Amino acid sequence: MNSRGKAIQNFFNDDSDDDDLHQQRVAMVVQHHTFLLEQYAQQSKHGGSVAGREYKNRKREKHHKSLMEDYFCERPLYPPVDFCRRFRMRRKLFYHILNDVVAHEPYFTQKIDACGRQSLSPEQKLTGVFRMLAYGCSADSTDEYYRLGESTALERLRKFCSVIEAVYGQWYLRSPNLADLYRLLRKASRRGFPGMLGSLDCMHWEWKNCPTAWSGQFTGYKHKPTIVLEAVASYDTRIWHAFFGVAGSNNDINILARSPLFNDVVNGLSPHIQYVVNGNEYNLGYYLANGIYPRWATLVKTISLPDTPKKRLFAQKQEAYRKDVERAFGILQTSNSFNHDDVHNRI
Repeated sequence: MNSRGKAIQNFFNDDSDDDDLHQQRVAMVVQHHTFLLEQYAQQSKHGGSVAGREYKNRKREKHHKSLMEDYFCERPLYPPVDFCRRFRMRRKLFYHILNDVVAHEPYFTQKIDACGRQSLSPEQKLTGVFRMLAYGCSADSTDEYYRLGESTALERLRKFCSVIEAVYGQWYLRSPNLADLYRLLRKASRRGFPGMLGSLDCMHWEWKNCPTAWSGQFTGYKHKPTIVLEAVASYDTRIWHAFFGVAGSNNDINILARSPLFNDVVNGLSPHIQYVVNGNEYNLGYYLANGIYPRWATLVKTISLPDTPKKRLFAQKQEAYRKDVERAFGILQTSNSFNHDDVHNRI
């Protein structure tokens, strides 16, 4: 899995009960946001209280109690279905992530400040972060309910991205291991494509608030700044490879030329795969791709003008199974979770 972006979809707007897929999409969203946050690492840092600036008593204790009564107590005001709709995950999964984050990073624990008051609770910190990731809302919008100032909200977001990558990166942001390969190959064989490792494609994410100085290098045929994501997805919409962030007017071919997808194949480190098609034995896995990709042994494309029943059947099956990656892109796009106002309102 490429680590250039540091993080990962979207679990949002998915009604599945599979917590693994939800956590992977959390990681995918975080990976994309971390890529953007890294671009602004040189921006000015807040320094706490500033002389002459009015102090705001945000009454965080009162709003912590309100948050707990609304969502996290034994009999909350809003039932689980409301929590799932508003935070795009079940409360059980939320607490699973919260416990992992707090155990890894003491920054998210609740402490006593210099005045003897309780600091923000872990629930306040993480619900604010998840709202920003799920809805693409600005940092200021977390102040009214979660009592997080703009600088505090952005600091929490950066910390959260780093922790998610450290905790979940080795499991969710990686290439398939031997057990994963066995499962993927067995499923592909039952679908009529022995040796298939997944579906490969690219998509454009519109960069709504791209800085003016950078807009030219990220603008292509869509006439708006976009970031191109190259991904490999399997039948369960899990993304096994992601590569994005390349500047320039890009399409699938020149993104593939810069991608590390086939580095192991070139270096002779790819796993040994054996399968038989039409009596011929092969030992190299492949991906399903659309017509723009080159005619490589590792890519199987559809037949553009099938003129026999056999070719029509192959084209039908190939195009149907290649929808796996389109479904994964659809899940990432539906929640509009990449508006990035939380980052760019700082500029």
